[in-house]
Amino acid sequence: MSGRLPGNFSIPGVGLFELPEKVLQFGTGVLLRGLPDFYIDKANKQNVFNGRIVVVKSTGADVDEFAEQDGLYTQCIQGLVDGGAVEEYVLNASISKVLSAKSSWNEIMRYAESADMQIIISNTTEVGIALKKDDDIYAAPPESFPGKLLAFLSHRYRHFNGSKESGMVIIPTELIVDNGTKLKHIVLELAVINKLDKKFIEWLTDANDFCNSLVDRIVPGALKKQVQKAFAERAGYADKLAIMSEPYSLWAIETSSKRTTEILSFYKVDQSVIITPDINKYRELKLRLLNATHTFSCGLAFLAGFDMVIQSMQENFFNTFIKELMMDEIVPCIISPVISIEEARSFANTVIDRFGNPYIEHKWLSITMQYSAKIKMRTMRLLLEWYQRQYKIPVHMAAGFAAYILFMKPVAKDGNNYYGTHHGIKYKIEDDKAAYFYDVWQQHPADEVVEKVLADKNLWDADLTVLNGFMATVQYFLNQFCRHEFKYVITRLSQENKIQYEA
Repeated sequence: MSGRLPGNFSIPGVGLFELPEKVLQFGTGVLLRGLPDFYIDKANKQNVFNGRIVVVKSTGADVDEFAEQDGLYTQCIQGLVDGGAVEEYVLNASISKVLSAKSSWNEIMRYAESADMQIIISNTTEVGIALKKDDDIYAAPPESFPGKLLAFLSHRYRHFNGSKESGMVIIPTELIVDNGTKLKHIVLELAVINKLDKKFIEWLTDANDFCNSLVDRIVPGALKKQVQKAFAERAGYADKLAIMSEPYSLWAIETSSKRTTEILSFYKVDQSVIITPDINKYRELKLRLLNATHTFSCGLAFLAGFDMVIQSMQENFFNTFIKELMMDEIVPCIISPVISIEEARSFANTVIDRFGNPYIEHKWLSITMQYSAKIKMRTMRLLLEWYQRQYKIPVHMAAGFAAYILFMKPVAKDGNNYYGTHHGIKYKIEDDKAAYFYDVWQQHPADEVVEKVLADKNLWDADLTVLNGFMATVQYFLNQFCRHEFKYVITRLSQENKIQYEA
């Protein structure tokens, strides 16, 4: 390697390539390589976990790109931490080999016979954790991920004669709530469908720990060609598998098992790996402070003329809006005996860093996809909780809601596609409720649109017009957005943050 490598470059020692294979990973995606594999590599370099990963690639059969690089890949970590720029490079040596499920299934199954193998990790996308009742678990390979997992565990059970010590720690990272619990239920149902032995089902239930988990890290993917070229010139080597990620990371794993905790020893080297009996606190922080902030802000930012998240955060008026929304309105809604105000504010500050990461190209328009569903899932509980705890009007939430209603104003229809327009820019409204909003906006003036939308229990499972002053405040902001530049309205909102708009 070239001496031109930066000082903050983590290079693996030769001994790492001799470590036993302890992890079977379903998926070669960038999230897995940028998060779980990152932690395992970090622990190996500190002589803590001391185990490598065998990766199963289910989509396609091309594994040559990994073989050509001996499983090595560079992770470029760039972004902000506490407002300061961070740049780090990690040459990850955690992957021992990548095997194709289609062409190497028998070899994969032999790993079920390995006493070293202890952990299974997956990220097969949300549709991967689904029951396929007619899946042939004796095929080479079974079609579904749960089918492959059941086949592997069944073979392991037979090889080790059902010993409790042979049970695996199974950690899905798919972005669905209770992913481990759901995967376990599917695998058990498949076992019953396939009439597997009752003792095996007992072993499957008792000896294996299916852990719910929550992952959070933006890993955009492969480096762009220009960046790859610049990196190769700087580092002195080319890397087709190089990926980029933000500095922030979280892997919360739910278990009460001491055995599981001991097996997952890589948690010791990074405080972002959290092993806990209940991960709901971390899900709540992410859902409300990261996701809900995105949702309250996306329409507002797009209509204000911002394409990328980073662009909006570089403007003081919008940066201030985001901070006030989180600190003044969302944080007070989520503090509880489980989440302290210090924890909530600390997480909010990491969100500010993440939004302001100049290396992440995150489009506001992408965040508006299925806008209505996101409003319901991510923000309704906050809004209703606010009115349980506060008497004043949440003006930032109201402004975000007004921008949502304005964004959802289709002015053109092409078949089943609906389009809005703002400042002469036409945009597609990718939302299941687009037709509903088309009809409402066609039939009513702005103030009545607000009243009808807020009162619609089919949308929100609640009548939002009964919330003190909220409807009038949403109407006020919608009218302001139609009459003035967004910058003027948002700046004025921040300047008058303590002033409540009366109904």
